[in-house]
Amino acid sequence: MFDFSESSVRFFLFFGGLVFFLILELRVPYRESSVSKLKRWMNNLSLTLFNTVLLSLIFSAVIVGTATHVQTHRLGILNMVESPAWLKILFTVVFLDFMLYVWHLLNHEMPFLWRFHRVHHCDLNMDVSSATRFHIGELAISAVIKISIIFFLGAIPLGVFIFESTVVLCAQFHHSSLKVPKWFETLWWVFLVPPSMHRIHHSVIIKERNTNYGTIFSLWDRILGTLLADVDQAGIRIGVGAYHRPEELNFPHLLTMPFTRPVK
Repeated sequence: MFDFSESSVRFFLFFGGLVFFLILELRVPYRESSVSKLKRWMNNLSLTLFNTVLLSLIFSAVIVGTATHVQTHRLGILNMVESPAWLKILFTVVFLDFMLYVWHLLNHEMPFLWRFHRVHHCDLNMDVSSATRFHIGELAISAVIKISIIFFLGAIPLGVFIFESTVVLCAQFHHSSLKVPKWFETLWWVFLVPPSMHRIHHSVIIKERNTNYGTIFSLWDRILGTLLADVDQAGIRIGVGAYHRPEELNFPHLLTMPFTRPVK
């Protein structure tokens, strides 16, 4: 029953967030598309569907099963100390977000991982569909690491569910091409990641791209010195310099990209 309920809520949050932010960015866009939005969406959603099917078959039940197993057998760090369930859930969300920050940074710094992660960054425009544009290789490696962290931490299943649901909605928000009021973005910057912060991360300029790795919280970038804010937002060009032709960024090319020549 829990698995069915969790899957239903996940689907509702993902699809609902996708539609919600799409409507908003169509009504109040930050900038106009420079390439066909329809073709980009077809490529991005094709990749998403492909990934979802494979990940559901291979990893979804394992992630939930690992969290349930460590709780049943009281394994992991969180089960070594007595503390309220809400505190364990909070710690799970914060710790997993920090590890996601580290993982994201490594995807930029390690050439092998960048081969896969560049599929995400080579999108020529950034909107809510970009939040789903990842190579299956990157997601598979990430899933194995996540399972290991859940086992090590002894994460509560509800904490993992809250974390992953929050990541989906936060990623959809900060990837969206949505014109956000200045006062709201300024306030959001303090602890969280607004579109303007993540837009810098998607710049073709490498020194700008290798900043702002946070997903839920901006605190990790502030603490570890990877935060960049002073950038002319209107002048940001999205993408990876080596991939500037839309015809090179269709679904088959995105799947094979990690196995082609390395580019920065």
